[in-house]
Amino acid sequence: MKTVDSINFAGKRALIRVDFNVPLNEAFEVTDMTRINAALGTIRKILKDGGSVVLMSHLGRPKEGPTNKYSLKHIVPAVSKALGVDVSFADDCISDAAFATSAALKPGQVLLLENLRFYKEEEKGDKAFAEKLSKHGDVYVNDAFGTAHRAHASTAVIAEFFGAEARCFGYVMAGEVASINKVLTGSGRPFTAIIGGAKVSDKILIIEQLMSKADNILIGGGMAFTFVKAMGGSIGKSLCEDDRLEIAKGLLEKAGEKGVKLYIPVDAVIADSFSNDAAKQESDINTIPDGWMGLDVGPKTTAIYNDVIKNSKTILWNGPMGVFEMSSFEKGTKEAAYAIVEATKHGAYSLIGGGDSVAAINKYNLAGDVSYVSTGGGALLEYIEQGTLPGVRAVEG
Repeated sequence: MKTVDSINFAGKRALIRVDFNVPLNEAFEVTDMTRINAALGTIRKILKDGGSVVLMSHLGRPKEGPTNKYSLKHIVPAVSKALGVDVSFADDCISDAAFATSAALKPGQVLLLENLRFYKEEEKGDKAFAEKLSKHGDVYVNDAFGTAHRAHASTAVIAEFFGAEARCFGYVMAGEVASINKVLTGSGRPFTAIIGGAKVSDKILIIEQLMSKADNILIGGGMAFTFVKAMGGSIGKSLCEDDRLEIAKGLLEKAGEKGVKLYIPVDAVIADSFSNDAAKQESDINTIPDGWMGLDVGPKTTAIYNDVIKNSKTILWNGPMGVFEMSSFEKGTKEAAYAIVEATKHGAYSLIGGGDSVAAINKYNLAGDVSYVSTGGGALLEYIEQGTLPGVRAVEG
């Protein structure tokens, strides 16, 4: 994988696709710097070489063109402070003024372009739009793993307007791909995948792919109840995708055929309503009373899962065990997080990916205690499912 380390950027303008799709509060202040901080290493390498930098990103999902709420001008102070460089801003990404500003950049200077998604051509993967964007740089650097699964103009089309010697990956992209490949191809055994979240339908492909790679697959979250019902259990009013029961049954059969241990919870913490203040109790997973719903895995499941996790050498975690946002139903997720940390301390390689898993690791301040925290949930899943991504293929050519 060709990275910024293979290029001397002295006297060159680097056009970097970053993922600065960060959360803002009502005062338009950045509330989570994770993605901005992740990109700093790549930017600093280029500036240290004596190059200049043009940053391009999206923010949110603007539907009707330019919208103040989604303007990247709001993040300029945060990027400038983090980088230690005054970042200039172009209030459009392909205007004559924007091109004039980027063309005039001197070594050590940084320019941030306005939100790419203010143009519908970005998400359509429009070739003419991509060609216009390419005029902002001498070298194209893709460092936006979180959007690398999208065949957008700035991620999958623009690379063709740069020669093979003038396109590469930034440190975020390289780190993400290396961490996934380490889990999927160089994994120590046993390899345990922890798959949670609400819906089986969102995770069918990843579970199928992992069956040829993992030794253990631990199922948690709302999706577990579709498996339980498929096996004949009574789940009360727990979340369930009735149109996926046969698929769930098929996944259980396939796991048996492949010799993969697919773990389904044996008990649950149930509630009489979807509320942190609801009445709650523990129940066997197969006999949840009518009117009650499972909102977390129970203590027996937690003990079984933690034992598997702590004895693993490679761990992939995608999706929480329960409704961890509510303190009454966070224990299963919290215990899983600490079990992963414990395994990591004893030499396991742990990759955390997917928005909710990352949110959980951050909630418990454990990001520094696992091997790698992925910045791109959807991209991570698709990479595992497909073996590559449009944004990766485009740069590799």
